[in-house]
Amino acid sequence: MTVNATGAIAAYTNTIARTKTPGLEARETSQNFAGMVTEAMGSLRQGLVASETASAGALAGNTDLTGLVTAVANAELMLQTVVNVRDKAIQAYQEILRMPI
Repeated sequence: MTVNATGAIAAYTNTIARTKTPGLEARETSQNFAGMVTEAMGSLRQGLVASETASAGALAGNTDLTGLVTAVANAELMLQTVVNVRDKAIQAYQEILRMPI
């Protein structure tokens, strides 16, 4: 079986173009830590607002159950992530305090 190199490259490029999903691209490295934390907190707030909106819509009978469960699960995952980052930051601070001078 012979493989045309140009066709293979074109197929590979086409596959890459179709599999790019938003949110998975690399972030800029020029952003400082405070900006990264601010962006993460904004994202968390948006997720929690979406969850609250879905919950209110479900109580009013305007939201389907799948949308509600998805929104609540996303909010829970974001909150668990924030708690884990907080715990790691506190653990790192405690390690720094234990360092000999």
